[in-house]
Amino acid sequence: MTFNRQRIAVIGVGIMGSAIARRLLECGHAVSVFDLDEAKVQALQAQGAHAAPTAADAAAASDFVITSLNAAAVVERALFGENGVADAPADAQRLVIDMSSIDPPSTRRLAQMLRERTGMGFVDAPLSGGAPKALLGQLTVMAGGSADDVARARAVMDSLCANYTHMGESGAGQTTKLVNQLLCAIGFQAVAEAVRIAEAGGVDASKLPAALAGGRADSQILREFGPKMAARDYTPTGRIDNMLKDLEAVQGFAQGQRLPLPLAGTVSELHRTFVAAGLGPEDTAAMMRQFDGYARG
Repeated sequence: MTFNRQRIAVIGVGIMGSAIARRLLECGHAVSVFDLDEAKVQALQAQGAHAAPTAADAAAASDFVITSLNAAAVVERALFGENGVADAPADAQRLVIDMSSIDPPSTRRLAQMLRERTGMGFVDAPLSGGAPKALLGQLTVMAGGSADDVARARAVMDSLCANYTHMGESGAGQTTKLVNQLLCAIGFQAVAEAVRIAEAGGVDASKLPAALAGGRADSQILREFGPKMAARDYTPTGRIDNMLKDLEAVQGFAQGQRLPLPLAGTVSELHRTFVAAGLGPEDTAAMMRQFDGYARG
């Protein structure tokens, strides 16, 4: 597929942001990157990205600004801190696309601040699929913002997504991401327990996805993480502590609405246990360590 070349900044090039930037480069876009970790920036520079000295410089060179960061406070600093995106020369046509996973109230507040201070539009565009799907341009993205801004973001999203859905006004994308993360977290734990049951019964757990394919227990999580968990393959695709952050946002939302969500509470406590055991920076598949005495290495 051929894409119209766009000028795009990517602010935050960790596991997810670097995969997004790499995919955009492969699609022929002009990509400027900024991150406090210079090694990550240099790795992308070697692949053709422009290394911007500040977030403001990255934004000034771009028509679209993607943020891929791990907390609302970090997104706010990237946008409004010293040499942040808002310090770039004013351009009301520039569009910020926040692909972080942050809470809906913060999203609405940041979107309003950006409009008032700069005139720029803001789309909350959290994703599902992780770095592997980003590299293939097969992400699922749930978007919040005005219809015009969400439509404009397609110029970038078409390079990254297989499924891009406008869910409503600012914050709607992040609310949908809470739903996604709750379903994923429960699914990850279910697959981990299923793998352990198979192992205890003398069954080759790596065969579970093929054996259950097409049945009601079949799922993308089973197909992707069943073999990883069976092999104790902890190659980074997503961090346990990031999932805990999202689960805490789910619980905060539920408490505000007085919603009883017993499974959300259980899986949140499990993730707190994993983080307390030092597994926070590890891949989701490292949940299997709960059955191995949390042994490392």
